[in-house]
Amino acid sequence: SSVTFRRIIKNKLTEDFSGVPYNMALLNCLLCAWYGLPFVSPNNMLFSTINGTGAVLEAVYVVIFIIYAPQKVRSMMLGLFALVVTLFAAVALASLLFLHGQTRKLFCGFAAAVFSICMYASPLFVMRLVIRTKSVEFMPFFLSLFVFLCGTSWFIFGLLGHDPFISVPNGCGSVLGAMQLILYAIYRNHKGAATGEDSVEVSKAKKAQNLVANQVEETMLEGGQRLPASC
Repeated sequence: SSVTFRRIIKNKLTEDFSGVPYNMALLNCLLCAWYGLPFVSPNNMLFSTINGTGAVLEAVYVVIFIIYAPQKVRSMMLGLFALVVTLFAAVALASLLFLHGQTRKLFCGFAAAVFSICMYASPLFVMRLVIRTKSVEFMPFFLSLFVFLCGTSWFIFGLLGHDPFISVPNGCGSVLGAMQLILYAIYRNHKGAATGEDSVEVSKAKKAQNLVANQVEETMLEGGQRLPASC
């Protein structure tokens, strides 16, 4: 995403890039960072630190996107950013004011896990298009590889820490990443092209690809053990 934002800053225009993935990744990182704090989930400071770093990076990207977005898109992104902040604040305040001990951990862990699973589920549309068109044009190998590595590394981390709120969503991510690699191996030499109704699918696939690629790349930047992704 650093390449993407260098392009945005250079051209002073967001073009057809979507700002939604950055907002969603920001919310995910914020919730995961909160979950890892000692008073919420003991012994998860590494998890909190990495996601906290990711939240800072995502916030910077969101601000840059808002600055250079067209007026209509800017208004939508400002509204989405406000929603992200509101949701995170609601979870944080509710856990602080009304919940304690194990109940607080369960509440925050569930919230973080839900958004992690949603993030990992985003490649499903692209996988369907690969099967339909018999082409991996919109599912690059390294993207699939890093989804698999990210999910697997945090899945193992969650298992070692006996923490289902980390292991379960990342286990799903690991499986989905493996499925993408299998599809890539099957269709890597095919040159199928989307035609007719598939042209609409291709357009949607580009947006879906941007969503996953941005999240995975941000996760890689967030720390060595976390090869997008989030929790």
